[in-house]
Amino acid sequence: MGIYLGIDTSNYTTSVAVYDGEKNKIIHKRKLLPVKNGQCGLRQSDAVFHHTQQFYEIYKELSQEVDLKNVCAVGVSSKPRPVENSYMPCFTVGVNIAHVLADTLHVPMYEFSHQEGHIAAAVFSCGKTDLLNCDFIAFHLSGGTTEALLVNCSGGFIKDISIVGETLDLNAGQAVDRAGVQMGLSFPCGKEIEKLAKEFYLNIEKYMPEDKAQKYRRNGSKKKLFNIKTSVKEGRCCLSGVENKCSQMLKSGDSKEKTAAYCLAYVEETLSDMTRYILEKFGDYPLIYAGGVMSNSIIRERMERDFNCSFASAEFSSDNAGGIAFLTGIKHCKSR
Repeated sequence: MGIYLGIDTSNYTTSVAVYDGEKNKIIHKRKLLPVKNGQCGLRQSDAVFHHTQQFYEIYKELSQEVDLKNVCAVGVSSKPRPVENSYMPCFTVGVNIAHVLADTLHVPMYEFSHQEGHIAAAVFSCGKTDLLNCDFIAFHLSGGTTEALLVNCSGGFIKDISIVGETLDLNAGQAVDRAGVQMGLSFPCGKEIEKLAKEFYLNIEKYMPEDKAQKYRRNGSKKKLFNIKTSVKEGRCCLSGVENKCSQMLKSGDSKEKTAAYCLAYVEETLSDMTRYILEKFGDYPLIYAGGVMSNSIIRERMERDFNCSFASAEFSSDNAGGIAFLTGIKHCKSR
């Protein structure tokens, strides 16, 4: 089958990857875009600049492990979602680089969306590539997207993606990052938030009244522990309340550990409510979770307990070019 190059230049990460069709293996390199302390992300112009600064560095790293002169095709994420008028300037960096590489190597170039890349990375990394021959539900949760998707596949291709659930305000990753920045954490804040939340649950008696801590030890209900009332209606959610509540908690003297635990618990309960509604409405489709938020082990454990589901591996949950490289291999082989 040969090897296939994938490129993804999102608003968070510069990524490049190779899919080896013979070994059914993905090798990838990536580097987060630098964000100043206290800021929640980058302006598009800054993201474009940093991609141009960083791409060669990770491409060089990859070339030391793989002979890139043998690439059979180049794939790239050219837009956020596979719909008309979906656009972000940061993806133009990857597209231009892909054109240059494809022309230089005299190989085809294929364009995909960032979202398709996330879905493909999830399907590949959890060993469920057979899903690309049927329909399934995919949740894509990140700093830029919070959507439940009905994915229509046939013959190894993603044919169509329909939104069946979504946020009406903040994305899940945004809610986590904004709470984290208020705590003085480094952006993106997901890993540090998770670490603080784990400390909270491990030593809950230190952070909660004894009666509440004991009740949680018995019933394990975070919804009751924090008195959470999610804002979910017909598969659509609102998450802006998380940022406001976390701000109130910190101002009233609550610890970072408790605030982090509340933040993740709210996202977790919201995702659970959305999933339950969507499965009841659309049927018992195979279920898969993707996107950077789903690298969080606390949220993953809850979904795994409540639903028959699969996840992108932690390595392929956050932004990466692995899914794009994999899709490139499929498309190139099918088109010959």
